[in-house]
Amino acid sequence: MDERDFDVVIVGGGLVGASLACALAPLGLDVALVDASAPPEHAGDPRKLALAAASVNALTALGVLPRLATAPTPIRRVEVSRSGDFGRLAIDAAEFGRDAFGAVVLAGDLGAGLLRALDALPALVRARGKAEAIGAPDAGGDRRPLRVAYDDGRVATWRARLVVAADGAGSPLRAAAGIGTDAHDYGQTLLVASARLGAAEPGTAYERLTDDGPCALLPMAGGRHGALLGVARAAADAAMSLDDADFAALLQQRFGWRAGRVLDVGPRSAWPLARVVAERLTAHRLALVGNAAQSIHPIGAQGFNLGLRDALSLADAIADAAPGADPGAATVLDDYAARRADDRARTLAFSDGLARITATSSPLHRLGRSLGFAVLNLDAALRAEFAAGAMGFRGRVPRLAREPA
Repeated sequence: MDERDFDVVIVGGGLVGASLACALAPLGLDVALVDASAPPEHAGDPRKLALAAASVNALTALGVLPRLATAPTPIRRVEVSRSGDFGRLAIDAAEFGRDAFGAVVLAGDLGAGLLRALDALPALVRARGKAEAIGAPDAGGDRRPLRVAYDDGRVATWRARLVVAADGAGSPLRAAAGIGTDAHDYGQTLLVASARLGAAEPGTAYERLTDDGPCALLPMAGGRHGALLGVARAAADAAMSLDDADFAALLQQRFGWRAGRVLDVGPRSAWPLARVVAERLTAHRLALVGNAAQSIHPIGAQGFNLGLRDALSLADAIADAAPGADPGAATVLDDYAARRADDRARTLAFSDGLARITATSSPLHRLGRSLGFAVLNLDAALRAEFAAGAMGFRGRVPRLAREPA
């Protein structure tokens, strides 16, 4: 049986795990990445991702965005409204001296760009297969053992000074470490498609909040928009079975006419919506990032952005330790958790609170939301705080995510 020791083993080669591997590359550590998904699965991911400005900064610095087949589409204006409420929030990047709040990419394109970035890291050890925890850290306490089952049938034992769980919302590594979760099923399913609209403003992202869930239109290349439609879980199968004309009519009915007529729609995919939040981010020689740390409602488009900031903050905590320091030492993991505390707490509260309060149609909540829109439109300081949060500039911002000097 193959036995190897590493400084860091990342389990999960999705968008966040692959980004972490790129961020660790300059540190001179022995790093390995284990992924159970074949590369074509990453390339075929149809989700539309709204990258916050902080994420654009980081992925550009990591050399990922220049490797995309299609350039990201800038988001220069955001409009938020709620069906049945008065008013709306409209906010422009130019108001804050910026060209854009962020950009939209296809998750599949981003995954393919990350794979190309990983291919440019010759020192990175990559394994296609599954990794699972095998017992407690060894007697000396300086390594955490993993059993790695390769797709070709080989089996290996790897020991790492730090294991990073980037293995998704159902994280087996998180469960094996005894880290509990706070879970909530929103009872909604997100339907994802592309759409061509008759009067959408270029560079504008629209979010429409309704009783049945959020509806968003994200600007994409070629004049199309990514359409994200939340529906009640019980209605998801029926909505997915609609033909193009009927689905376009449903999207029109839910979103309204702010962006004109829905002229056509593309193929659809469905994603159940649930909140799964880890009770803590670390255990002995283990750190959680991405969906293993928290899987949140897509309202506000914070999910991947929050997970990427996990990865970048962990890389910063390791880099800022003393030269030659143990990347899995308790002091490093405590620093990582501290770096994430403020941003994570505020983003989780914003996402979950907005998802819940916008899903109720009571007159009192309608009045409160309408007043909230009015205040945000009038109060410059609140608008600036809202914009900073949406762009990923809250709490202790990771170095690569900061604005270029």
